[in-house]
Amino acid sequence: MGRGRLRIHLGAAPGVGKTYAMLSEAQRRVERGTDCVVGFVEHYDRPRTRALLDGLEQVPRKELEHRGALLPEMDLDAVLARRPQVVLVDELAHTNVPGVRNAKRWQDVEELLAAGIDVLSTLNIQHLESLGDVVESITGVRPRETVPDEVVRRAEQIELVDMTPEALRRRMAHGNVYQPDKVDAALSNYFRPGNLTALRELALLWVADRVDEYLQRYRSEHDVSAIWGSRERIMVGLTGGPEGRTLIRRAARLAEKGAGGEVLAVYIARGDGLTAASPGELAEQRTLVENLGGTFHHVVGDDIPAALLAFARAANATQIVLGSSRRKAWQYVFGPGVGATVARDSGPDLDVHIVTHEAIAKGRGLPVARGARLGRSRVAWGWAVGVAGPAVLALLLNAFDPGLANDMLLFLALTVAAALLGGLRPALASAAFGSLLLNYFYTPPLHRWTISDPKNIVAIVIFVAVGAAVASVVDLAARRTHQAARLRAESEILSFLAGNVLRGETGLEALLERVRETFGMESAALLERAGDVEPWTCAGRAGTGPVLERPDDADVDVPVGDHMALVLTGRVLPAEDRRVLGAFAAQAAAALDRRRLRAEADRARTLAEGNRIRTALLAAVSHDLRTPLAGIKAAVSSLRSEDVDWSPEDRAELLEGIEGGADRLDHLVGNLLDMSRLNTGTVTPLIRELDLDEVVPMALGGVPEGSVALDIPETLPMVAVDPGLLERAVANLVENAVKYAPSGTIVLVAASALADRVEVRVVDRGPGVPDDAKDRIFEPFQRYGDAPRGAGVGLGLAVARGFVEAMGGSLNADDTPGGGLTMTLTLRAAGAAPEPGRPAAPEPGRPAEPARTAEPERQSS
Repeated sequence: MGRGRLRIHLGAAPGVGKTYAMLSEAQRRVERGTDCVVGFVEHYDRPRTRALLDGLEQVPRKELEHRGALLPEMDLDAVLARRPQVVLVDELAHTNVPGVRNAKRWQDVEELLAAGIDVLSTLNIQHLESLGDVVESITGVRPRETVPDEVVRRAEQIELVDMTPEALRRRMAHGNVYQPDKVDAALSNYFRPGNLTALRELALLWVADRVDEYLQRYRSEHDVSAIWGSRERIMVGLTGGPEGRTLIRRAARLAEKGAGGEVLAVYIARGDGLTAASPGELAEQRTLVENLGGTFHHVVGDDIPAALLAFARAANATQIVLGSSRRKAWQYVFGPGVGATVARDSGPDLDVHIVTHEAIAKGRGLPVARGARLGRSRVAWGWAVGVAGPAVLALLLNAFDPGLANDMLLFLALTVAAALLGGLRPALASAAFGSLLLNYFYTPPLHRWTISDPKNIVAIVIFVAVGAAVASVVDLAARRTHQAARLRAESEILSFLAGNVLRGETGLEALLERVRETFGMESAALLERAGDVEPWTCAGRAGTGPVLERPDDADVDVPVGDHMALVLTGRVLPAEDRRVLGAFAAQAAAALDRRRLRAEADRARTLAEGNRIRTALLAAVSHDLRTPLAGIKAAVSSLRSEDVDWSPEDRAELLEGIEGGADRLDHLVGNLLDMSRLNTGTVTPLIRELDLDEVVPMALGGVPEGSVALDIPETLPMVAVDPGLLERAVANLVENAVKYAPSGTIVLVAASALADRVEVRVVDRGPGVPDDAKDRIFEPFQRYGDAPRGAGVGLGLAVARGFVEAMGGSLNADDTPGGGLTMTLTLRAAGAAPEPGRPAAPEPGRPAEPARTAEPERQSS
């Protein structure tokens, strides 16, 4: 049982006619014989809408008590038990009355779709989750009921029900939308011309985006044009703070304004200091960005602005979205902040958006980048205080003499300051330099390097020891802080890696790309070899210029077992980063094993399919081949009988039966042989350029005269095909259509040019085929519906598709407007580029056999 199809009638505001359009579509489907029922439709006492409900079966609603009132709701279980082909469910964003199984109506719709029931529904643009902020800014009203964008994007069809603001306001003024006592208030508030115009623009832009996606997918499937230009990629810098959700929604709206826009949320985990990121907040933001169709990335980087810009350029991002700084005003003395730095260094190729939010100046956002441990600037200040400070202090103390004890305390203070700023080495340098200055300038005898009083020697020794002790304590604290930060960053990365495993994001190339971007490398590759002396081969790679032969040529080499290695290029990683890299390497090896296991499973499925085909072939031979043989044998035995004197008419009838049985056997055996050739890959088409009108008319020899109409313009370009294979494919399609077309109707065979392709369409007016069976009818030994065994073994369409694909074309089944089935055969025009993965000119092989049509089979109803 396949999944049902969802069709949404989308409008800019209430009253534009969404429910009316949905009911009109339902009436059209009922007239065509579709089993269509009303699950829940709210007509709001609008006469024209209520009139469209006449003639439609309505599933009784169930009433639930809530706050002392009985409220009607759709009876989901009753609809599932009724199992119609199509059900109408109004107001997709509706919140259900407490007490039913699902909290939201769109969740009810998901259950109906999962049960294989098609759904017609309605939705206003303001109920899309990603547009909540902008709708509130336009109308002043925050939508309380929303639908995840992904639910709407998965819809099979989205129909825009549009109306100008002036026309909608006229409808309201005439009382066609709200009750008369509510019209004036609505026109003065929500339904103001400016509001309606802005909402209409939102709806048009959103639907235009969907149209662009459909058109892009169509061109890709039919190879009708070159690849489109690069799409908009919006990168969002996250801090783990509460402003992240606002930034993600803003980025999603920016991405939706361009066709195929993409959102990349990035969190930079620093390795040089503790950050205040909330794991719970990051998890919520990750879920939000994935619900909006984006991706979440976790990157390690000590320099936050540089890491953001490096990731943006590596991902070909076109825009960067950052939040306004959460730092207090006094904190700007330490630097301009991440947002200003990124905007300054982004260059002309990146647009930087600084987005305001409620957490501005309420706490630190993205921290200012620093070096490892104490930071380079801090160490530099430590050396300046430790070396230049004693010299300046000596000059000041020469002006007045406070005494040796005070001199030593002042020099000790400088040593402590150097230790606090720069750590151990600047403090030791300060202590050594200060002790020399104390000895030379302030310890008798003055201006000599000797000390006359032993007490002064002890004092200077204590001075040096205290300075060294303080410096060591400060340096130890800095190292412990750095280690804690590194361990925290490692735990975040390992947690992210474990989450990928749980979510099934274990593709080898995707994992290698994560490794590359996490450590800021140019490339990553997984190498393996069969033995110690065997050459290395590349099992997977990501990035530019990866090492493909020798692990020794890479900047980083992490062995995985005896015959596998993860190699990276770009820079040499410190030892502390290799611990996390080892976990990535083990996961990469596991991903490679899973990929191979999946390949083995696919091969096993292929073998099982072959067994199924062989079993079906035996069944066909045992029945479908024996039936015509039995008829031929009976007719021949009758003719040879000497006991009966057959009249000329009887003899002619028996001979006709023999001929018909032989033709049927010829058709059956021919299709079985063709299917065998296709399965073994021995069909080698001889491609040449010719006109369609040289082949298609010859394929109509097996159908009654007058049952097919041809429409092949003389202006069509030539096609690159094998004439024998094309003739047999078209013959199978035409005979199949003629057999199941209603009596008195004509099958149309039409052709047209589309870019570098030529399409041949075989159109019938039969009952058609449901969407979930359109692919299945092309499988071997498949006959749709209740066709009798004698109608064929179910190979005609399978052989036709196999021959067409062997020539570099495609064959698909579509609905005929107004009822029926259209087989669309797409061929490559002469001189056009071949389909990717297929040779332009196959090697010479056995010429295609003469045209032979297959027996019609029940595959088009």
